[in-house]
Amino acid sequence: MNLRQRINAFVKLGDFISQFSNEAIQKKDNVEHNVLFFDGFKHQLKLAEEHNGWFTEENIKFALKGWSDSLTLENITTWLQPYNLDAVNPKTIAIIMAGNIPLVGFHDFLSVLISGHRVLVKQSSNDKHLLPFLAKYLEYVEKDFKGKIEFTEDKLTDFDAVIATGSNNTARYFEYYFKGKPSIIRNNRNSVAVLNGNESQGDLQNLSEDIFRYYGLGCRNVSKLFVPKNYKFDAFFEAIYHWHPIVEKAKYANNYDYNKAVYLMSEFDMLENGFFMIKEDASYASPIATLFYEYYEDADQLKQKLKADAQQIQCVVSNGFLDNEIAFGSTQKPQLWDYADDVDTIAFLTEI
Repeated sequence: MNLRQRINAFVKLGDFISQFSNEAIQKKDNVEHNVLFFDGFKHQLKLAEEHNGWFTEENIKFALKGWSDSLTLENITTWLQPYNLDAVNPKTIAIIMAGNIPLVGFHDFLSVLISGHRVLVKQSSNDKHLLPFLAKYLEYVEKDFKGKIEFTEDKLTDFDAVIATGSNNTARYFEYYFKGKPSIIRNNRNSVAVLNGNESQGDLQNLSEDIFRYYGLGCRNVSKLFVPKNYKFDAFFEAIYHWHPIVEKAKYANNYDYNKAVYLMSEFDMLENGFFMIKEDASYASPIATLFYEYYEDADQLKQKLKADAQQIQCVVSNGFLDNEIAFGSTQKPQLWDYADDVDTIAFLTEI
């Protein structure tokens, strides 16, 4: 199977996914193997939501929209253009996936297969319904993928390299356990936003998408703000208020109530609006329904701090603050070439 075959297969997968990525699921006439797969994938979406209360239909469709937009011939060709994939010696690459947001491990899965390797997947129990079904679809549109995709719930064996994602604790275990193998080991990271006080209402509304999408569970979700000294949060609270229906979701509401009670009993100072809290805190990782913030007075000192803490930060959202900043509202819409932790997965896979 050559690179063009692999690319074409994922483009067809993107066409298939596009049917499920809008408000209304809509069957298209020109999608291959729809008779076999369309109704089945609708059922998988339902199972995924029933199995994991964080995986709402809205958030699953949002994730699928991102992948259907990314899996185009133009995007994949642009992404792969810098690499020489013709000389890749096929190996078996194990992937240990997280389960915090829907299809969070799909980029690793795509990278391994598109580069010509075989993939051995160990999924999180929180996200086990969507990817195996999409993998089966891939095998139908490109039969040479058969035998190159394996899912397991057992101990990983017989692999040549590993890509593993987990918490800071599991990352230390991964580093020890896989020390004899080429590896990419990812741990906890969080994203931050830097405000200057001159943001428009539109900027702050876009920022709310970075905060609330997936209930804030993704590493690309903004969990902390850096704001100028004496910053007033009135405009911020006004801009995020359209997210107030989020508190109607039981899992979110339970976390909001619990964290609010903890803060009140501990007599921590915090601001809240009935569905969300902000608290001054030096940490990067904030609990669900909470955003931490920290004041700054000197922009250059803040840049130095963010540089020193780079291993804890996935994205920096700002407007004209950093060269590699992310625009407001864009953290959950990464391109194929926006690698997690800034580690080039394709380069790693071509060098094994």
